[in-house]
Amino acid sequence: MSVSTAESPLSGVRVVTLAPNLPGPVAANRLVTLGATVTKVEPPAGDPLAVASPDYYRLLAEGQEVRTLDLKDAAGREALESLLEDADLLITSSRPRALEKLGLAWADLHPRHPRLSQVAVVGHAGTDADRPGHDLTYQAKAGTLSPPMMPVIPVADLAGAERVVGDATALLFHASRSGTGGYREVALAQVVEDAAASVRSGLCGPGTPLGGGLPTYGIYRTADDGWIALAAIEPHFIMRLGEELGVDPMDRDSLEGAFLRRGQDAWEQWAAERDLPLATVRPALRS
Repeated sequence: MSVSTAESPLSGVRVVTLAPNLPGPVAANRLVTLGATVTKVEPPAGDPLAVASPDYYRLLAEGQEVRTLDLKDAAGREALESLLEDADLLITSSRPRALEKLGLAWADLHPRHPRLSQVAVVGHAGTDADRPGHDLTYQAKAGTLSPPMMPVIPVADLAGAERVVGDATALLFHASRSGTGGYREVALAQVVEDAAASVRSGLCGPGTPLGGGLPTYGIYRTADDGWIALAAIEPHFIMRLGEELGVDPMDRDSLEGAFLRRGQDAWEQWAAERDLPLATVRPALRS
């Protein structure tokens, strides 16, 4: 159930974002849903996302004021400074050396706007923050790719956006208590490394509990050549599944034979009636 803006936790919070492409817009969109007022500042050439995916761009920019400013121009920088005077949070995604040239590094911003907090999205942490990269290269280094397949979802960008929101709300909370803004850096390469810990720890990946090693957590073909996703992990779900299917032992061969008895929609209805975690597999999305 949605809530009104007045009831939203970030109602009254003013955000300025200079971050184009994907992590910044996704984070800004999420902040809007939480009640924040967001001004999206774009360069004269616009946000590259608007060219790559116009529909996604419009979806993510919904509810925001979009301003076009040339920050390489004195008038553009002056207009930005006016926006920052009343802002609580600034989101950036330029490399540190680019921000320094514009006078937008934290060391420059904080004295001018002591109440303002900043979340800086970078590719790599620490001294490597100026090193170029994108979601694909971050995933490559983290070991989450299966060449030559391209990733279906940009994990670094989308998970990084959620980290931006988390760090932003922490900064806003701190500022509300201290009266002083703070700074956080979100390194997208580190976001993927953190996510890949599930693979390094043996939870995900081929043959692991969430990667095919557990028969009751997998994808099965159905009688109509469709597919269902079964996610019975907890003992009570596994026990009920076996009882309802009449399958013993609960191995992959037995489950494959059982699920070939009905079509995928029939299985989903069957599972809903028995409170079991099973869903039909939606065909892969195509743009």
